Order: sequence, then C-alpha cells, then structure tokens
Amino acid sequence: MKITRRSFLSVSGSIGSGVALTALGIDLSALKAHAAGLSKTDRIRRAKQSTTICCYCSVGCGLICSTDMTGKIFNIEGDPDHPINEGSLCAKGAGIFGLTEVNQHRLRKVLYRAPKSDKWEEKDWEWSLNRIARLVKDTRDQDFITHNEKGELVNRVETIGHYGTSNISNEECWTLSIACRAMGLVNIDHQARV
Repeated sequence: MKITRRSFLSVSGSIGSGVALTALGIDLSALKAHAAGLSKTDRIRRAKQSTTICCYCSVGCGLICSTDMTGKIFNIEGDPDHPINEGSLCAKGAGIFGLTEVNQHRLRKVLYRAPKSDKWEEKDWEWSLNRIARLVKDTRDQDFITHNEKGELVNRVETIGHYGTSNISNEECWTLSIACRAMGLVNIDHQARV
C-alpha cells in the first residue's frame, strides 16, 4: 500500500486531534465506529467476490462470498442480482458465515460424553464410526420386527429414524434413503420437505 504525503498528514492529524479531544473528555465512540466501518469498507473493496448457492434447502438462494487476499472468507451476504432471493436470506442462509473456518467455536474434532458422565472425551473418527455402526446393529438385532399383529411380513425397525440433510444432492439423498430402507427403517424424513 502506497502512502502519500497527503494521506500521512491526514492520518496523523486525525490521531492528534483524537488524542486532544479525548483529553478534553469528549466521547469519540461514534468516530471510532465510523473508522472501523471505513476499514471494513476498504477490505470489501479489495476483496474477491464469488457467487454461490445456499446449501440449506431446495430453494437455491444466491450468495456472495467475499474473500481476502489470503483466500479466507470474511463476509457472506445475499446476492441482489439472483432471481430467486434478490439479496434476501432466511435465518439459516444469513447464519451460513458461522459454518466457515472463521467461527472459533466450530467443532473440529469428535467429542464423546459417556453415559452418566459430565466430561467430554476427544475421540477419533474411526472410533466414532465404529461405535455408531455397533449401536445401529445392536438396535436392529434387538428391535427388528418381522411380522405385524396381523401376521403380515413387514421386516422393519421402528426405533431408529433418519433425518436427511439438504446439504446433499438428489443422488446422494436417493442413495441414503435406499440404504435406510434396506436397513428396515420406516421413520425417514428430509429437511428440505419440512
């Protein structure tokens, strides 16, 4: 970034007058907020903007993702030129920024809490997937219904349910529903339907 004599004098004059006004007891919080907004505006001007589609439901709202020079996303907003949402977003779409790597509270590892325990343990993915598979198998072995009250062959499990995500394509959704039906599940639903 090139600093000119004019911008140097402008910044140093602003800082000097800010220090002088603060010493006199004048509240500069509005000025500080304005300055913070200017730096964000400059950051947005230099950003690379990419358009994409929200992954949460079958509507397909348009998003604009702003990335800085390092490629990190720092802002996601609705695309005003998109014919479906025209810049507006629902609560899930507006909160999609919280799923990015910027969110310091996003889970990055598997945490497990044993029954009746008050402590979380860190586990690896292989242990977690094996545990899920074991619990599903044990439940199916215990609760599999072969015949209903009328004596008809039903082959189903009513104690396991599957709630699908809208973050997957139609093909992945079809594959998951077939896999669930193959396990005998009848309580199958999908987020996009709800």
